[in-house]
This record gives sequence, C-alpha cells and structure tokens, in this order.
Amino acid sequence: MTKYNYALLPGDGIGPEVMAQAVVALKYVEDNSSLSFSFQEIACGGQYYQSHGSRDWPEGAEEQCKNADAILLAAVGWPDPSGKGPITMSNGKMAGYSAVIGNRLTLDLYANVRPVKLLPGVRHRISGVASQVWQPKNVDMVIVRENTEDLYAGMGGTLRVGGESSVATDTRIITRVASERVIRKAFQIAMQRDGAPKDGKRRVTCIVKNNVMEGCRLFVEVFREVAKEYPGVDTELSIIDAFTQWIITQPEHYDVCVTTNMFGDIVTDLASVLQGGMGMAVGCNVGDEHGMFEPIHGSAPPLAGKNSANPMAMILAVGESLLWLGEKHGDSEAKKAGNAINNAVAIVCEKGQTLPADLVSSGQGASLSDVASAIVAEIKL
Repeated sequence: MTKYNYALLPGDGIGPEVMAQAVVALKYVEDNSSLSFSFQEIACGGQYYQSHGSRDWPEGAEEQCKNADAILLAAVGWPDPSGKGPITMSNGKMAGYSAVIGNRLTLDLYANVRPVKLLPGVRHRISGVASQVWQPKNVDMVIVRENTEDLYAGMGGTLRVGGESSVATDTRIITRVASERVIRKAFQIAMQRDGAPKDGKRRVTCIVKNNVMEGCRLFVEVFREVAKEYPGVDTELSIIDAFTQWIITQPEHYDVCVTTNMFGDIVTDLASVLQGGMGMAVGCNVGDEHGMFEPIHGSAPPLAGKNSANPMAMILAVGESLLWLGEKHGDSEAKKAGNAINNAVAIVCEKGQTLPADLVSSGQGASLSDVASAIVAEIKL
C-alpha cells in the first residue's frame, strides 16, 4: 500500500467547505484502491490573522508544507472590516500571502500549470458567439505561467513624503534560469499531449510583449534556444494584447502556452471563461520536488456557509495532485485515481442533473454537498 501525506490549507470563506469535499473524494479513493492518505490541516488566511493578530498561519506551517507529499490549497482572503479591501498584515501583504506566494517561493514552485478544458454539458461564459465555435472539443489547452519572479518578485516600494504616498515602483525581474525551466516544462507537457484541437499539432505558444519590454526579449531568446531541443513541436510567438483576442476567438488553435508571471496571471483568468468560469479552473503550482494544487475561484465571502459554491475545481485539483504524484513516483495507481476523479467530474457535467448554480443557465443549482456526492458516486477505480 502506497501512502501519501497531504497538507491541507482550507483558508477563508468557502475554502473549508470545498476542502471538506476534497477529503471525501480522497477517502473514497483510499477505500477503493491500494492508495492510502494522511492529512495535516493547517489553518491560514485572513480570518486566521484576524483571530491571532501577528501571523497568517501557525508556527511550523511552512515546514509542514515542505514535508508533505502534496499540498491542497482551497482559498485565502477575507474582507477587512473597514471595507477597504482584504485584510492585510502589518507588512502590507494580504493575509494569506504565506500559504500562496510564500509556498510558491519557499518550495520553488516555479511553474503554474493551468489546464483549460471545456467539459461536455458546461456552458462557456461568453455570449454572442456562434455556438459551433464552442463545442467542448475546441477548448483543450494548457497555459504554463512562470510562478516566482516578474512583477511579483517584491522588488519595489512606495515613497511617502509628508505622510502622503507620492511615488510607487514595482520592478520587473526576468531571469534566464527561471525562464528556461518554465519554458522546458511547457515543452515537456506538449510532448505528453495529443496536440491542438484544430489540427492535432503539438504546439507551444510563447506569450510576450517583446516589441517593447526587455524582459520579454530575454524570455523569447531562451524560448528559441529550448525549442531546438524539441523539433517535433511547432512554436510561435504571440504578443500578449493580440493573444487576448485570439484565445477568445480561436481557442481551438492552442495546445500549450507559456508566459511570464504577470501576463500568465491575467490570461489564465481570462481563459477560465472558456471552460465555464472560475468554478471549473484549477491551478497546479509545481516544482521539481513539491506541488500545491488549488481551485482558482477565491474565497467568495458572500457564499461562505451557504453550501452553494461550486466544488468542482477543488475536486479537479485533487485529481491533478494524484496525477502529479503518479508521475513523480512512477505510481500507476495514483495516475489511475487522478484520471478517475477528473472523469467523474466530466460525467456529472455531461449528465447535467446535479450542477452547481454557476453552471446552470436558469433556476437554482444543486448544493455544494450534492454536487460533490454526485461526483464521488461516479468515481470508477
């Protein structure tokens, strides 16, 4: 029996609700396979900081995440009572930073891998477009985003004169090392896929602003060097502003896309509308040794405690974590379980009988717990 230790970061808002269903799915796998799991739950986020006042997660949490085989993160961020945004810590960072950005940096989770796939039975979130463009088979890509540097490297600050903020800077950091490893990750993913929906060609699209920005010119230089190692993969460059229209009008062209941190943050959220919205979007933060898997929908404070959120992205994150563990450890049983969970979500979507509110065009959707139960019932191991 193979045992994996999961660190669970439920966080804020709907986070604990969707995390509970993730654990249900894993326990079902445990009961019906040779896999076994242990769980370490770590409180974190804005509500934790609000209660404890000095940290956004407990002492020792960083080490617990480091020692875990995989990490599941649900959602962080909670409104400040002042109404001026999320709760921030004394250092100015959002409470929840440690679990998200902190883990990415400390564990060197250099690639943020976002599958973008429209499942049968799910409506895209764009209106006024010819329906034939939006057949599920036309939306099946992966966007790979550099995850540790760029404008999120924390190089910058604010000049305050006379108590008033007068100048603020954010310095963009693009390095050869970080660019090379995330670009190579994109090509490796392309080699494992069946190509773009439109033509079946393996293709890696590099999304940049190299007509203006020096960091992007370096990123393109490294992209071209790495591409030579993969002669069977088509390559292309796409300027970020043009890409934002092409991904919406011709998603079937794209197979794997790779880009820098800030651009990737924007285009992956944009791409989520192609797959039915944030309730279906998964983020896989992976490095060479560690992996953290999360839904992208956020903490959704208005939905907290109402049993009405969409648990699908969280459960899909579980599936992706098992696929990653299977690949890392050569564990076919973990891969089988990951595929079974992802397939179960697809089956529930295609049946269309137990869908959450954000996937229902009219009327009331099913509860969070009912959707999760329907998914678990479809897991075939």
